[in-house]
Amino acid sequence: MKYKLDNVSTPWLESYGEVPSNLDYSEKTMSEVVLDTASREGDFPALSFMGRKISYKSLAENIDLVARAFYSIGVRAGQRVLVCLPNVPQAIYCLYGLNRIGAVASMVHPLSAEAEIAFYMNEASCEIAVTLDQFYAKFLEVGKLRPISKLIIARVSEELPFPLSIGQKLLTERKFPKISTGGNVLLWKDLLKGAEAVKEGYVAKKDFRTEAVVLFSGGTTGTTKGIMLSDLNFNALGQQTGAMANFEVHHAKMLAAMPVFHGFGLGVCIHTMMVVGGTSILVPRFNVKSYANLIKKTRPNVIAGVPTLFEAITRNKYLDGADLSCLRGVFSGGDSLTIELKKKFDKFLADHNAGVLVREGYGTTECVTASCLTPYNKEKEGSIGIPYPDTYYMICKPGTCEEVPYGEEGEICLTGPSMMLGYINHEQENADTLRKHADGHTWLHTGDLGKMDNEGFIYFSQRIKRMIITSGYNVYPSQIENILEGHPAVQRSCVIGVRDQYKMQKVKAFIVLRDGYANTPELIDEIKVHCSKNIAKYAMPSEIEVRESVPTTLVGKVAYTKLEEEEALKH
Repeated sequence: MKYKLDNVSTPWLESYGEVPSNLDYSEKTMSEVVLDTASREGDFPALSFMGRKISYKSLAENIDLVARAFYSIGVRAGQRVLVCLPNVPQAIYCLYGLNRIGAVASMVHPLSAEAEIAFYMNEASCEIAVTLDQFYAKFLEVGKLRPISKLIIARVSEELPFPLSIGQKLLTERKFPKISTGGNVLLWKDLLKGAEAVKEGYVAKKDFRTEAVVLFSGGTTGTTKGIMLSDLNFNALGQQTGAMANFEVHHAKMLAAMPVFHGFGLGVCIHTMMVVGGTSILVPRFNVKSYANLIKKTRPNVIAGVPTLFEAITRNKYLDGADLSCLRGVFSGGDSLTIELKKKFDKFLADHNAGVLVREGYGTTECVTASCLTPYNKEKEGSIGIPYPDTYYMICKPGTCEEVPYGEEGEICLTGPSMMLGYINHEQENADTLRKHADGHTWLHTGDLGKMDNEGFIYFSQRIKRMIITSGYNVYPSQIENILEGHPAVQRSCVIGVRDQYKMQKVKAFIVLRDGYANTPELIDEIKVHCSKNIAKYAMPSEIEVRESVPTTLVGKVAYTKLEEEEALKH
């Protein structure tokens, strides 16, 4: 299908390399596209996991096996299943296997707190969940908050090569709580056995424009919502990213360190590579030393990450003397890349024989992930690049659909084939975010401020929405404030992001105690424990500061900007 919009153009796109303004998009589902790739690529590695290579042929077999397995336990077209997994092969099998039967993978962070997981399940109406054995105890607690009809437990050892699989069982998995099967708990290996009973009738005839994946984000209000994304959204992203790369993406190896519950990780590091016939090297848990060793050992052609990752690479010695001439592309997204860090990492790449520069992109989960990227042959200081093929940007006067002139700041709005279907059960925000303009097209209002120059380069300024990005993860202050104020000692709270050299931002909380409570280390520890039960580790406040009062606006709201200004002066 073509996605050419009437009365809208991007005349600058073909000026930067061999990037076509328009592409022809597949009308197949995500799983059909990947299975087509598998039929062409055969024994070429689709995935690499801890030294084990999984061919496209094997990937196709596992997708079909998992599709039949889910069908055997009653999962049907349109049903959402919670996939709470890190970057392990089972996550990929679930994504495409569920898609094959017309079901929807709702991807969430496995380090989420119990209350958050219960919220995600409620938000997406999930009755079935898939997770790892190490999170089994957590899901038992989730089950006390809301029912789980079927809990499927996978193990990392099931996908590891020998002898790593034995080491994982003896040194790691034996320390996890014993899994009590029966009832609503089913082991992954037993789920797969059920596939034997399903021979036909399980493949769904699915419209490529309908819901395929749910990812969670905060939208413009900062309240976490499920974002409905279609097969077209993901397939278009894969084709667009491949076209924008300006290097040979076929058979390229990409280090997939970004998590699969993140649009960047799922859309670029996994699905794009499956669309173009590349290899995704799965990184289940990130630490600087193991990441550096993987780069040296696997010699990837592409790395993509958030600024925190690139900062971490330059701050350690694990890549000293490494030859990075293997790199064809290095991409940054998920947060703003400072001019200083870009210069620092570009020098790092040059010092390690890489013939490329960092290319910064921009996107939102509402369009899967990237929708704009720096061209390979031209960059402008402070710019996040030019729009993808068939993706159109407009800068509007905030709160309106009125376009502003080149060079003037306004709200970044965009439209294209990767634009979401909408938020689950949030009709008012859908109406506010997906707005029909005078040109007759629906545009996504991102809640971000920026500008466009007369060559089509986009510049990000700041967020209209109140949000913290720490290590590439979105954190919504109002949700943490609600949890803090759920503790009996906390009268009022305010959460902000403060500058951090490594994470870019870290979370800091200010609280006012209720009468009768004293500011003691023991009380602060108690509040932190309360938070840890309801907040993911990456969103936990790094510091809790007790105050007699917090600044307020004339209408009595907490003036969080004043606290941000105070903290900025300290740094």
